[in-house]
Amino acid sequence: MNKSKIRKKLIKARKLNKDYGLTIKLNFILKILKKSKIKKKIIGGYYPYNYEVDAIKVLEKLEQLNFLISLPKIKKNHQMDFMRWSTKDPLSINEYGIPEPTSNKIIYPNILLVPIVAFDKSLNRIGYGGGFYDRYIKKVKKKKKNYFDRIGLFFPRDKKNIN
Repeated sequence: MNKSKIRKKLIKARKLNKDYGLTIKLNFILKILKKSKIKKKIIGGYYPYNYEVDAIKVLEKLEQLNFLISLPKIKKNHQMDFMRWSTKDPLSINEYGIPEPTSNKIIYPNILLVPIVAFDKSLNRIGYGGGFYDRYIKKVKKKKKNYFDRIGLFFPRDKKNIN
C-alpha cells in the first residue's frame, strides 16, 4: 500500500475513533524532556487539525512550568516557521484551515511536538504529504546542531494499546 492510501485509511480511522478520550500525560512528556538534556525550555507545539492528537492541554501545562511555547505558521513557498505563542494569545486561521499565531516573532524550539499520521518499521514519520515538517526539521537541525529534538504524537492502532 502506498503512503497516500495509508494516510487516507488512517485519517479515516482517526475520525471514526475521535472519541477515544485520550489525553497526553504530562509526566510522560516531562520524563522525555528530562532525558533529552536540552537546557532551554522552548517547545514547538501545534494546534490540532484533522483529528490529530490534541497537544494544547500539555502546552498549557508546560507554559505554567515556564516553558516558552511556539506554534507553526505557514509561510510562502510551503515553508513553516514557529512563532512565539502564549495560551492567552489570539490565533488566526490560515489558508489550510489551521489555527496559527498572529505573532511574527520567530522562535526556534529545542523540542518539537510533531503530529504523526503513521510511521514505518524504521520509525520514519508519515504526515499529510506536504513536507512542511520535513523541511522545517532539516532547516532547524542546521541552526541548532545538537540542541534540537522531536517527540512524535500519534494515536495507537487500537484501544488495548492505550497507556
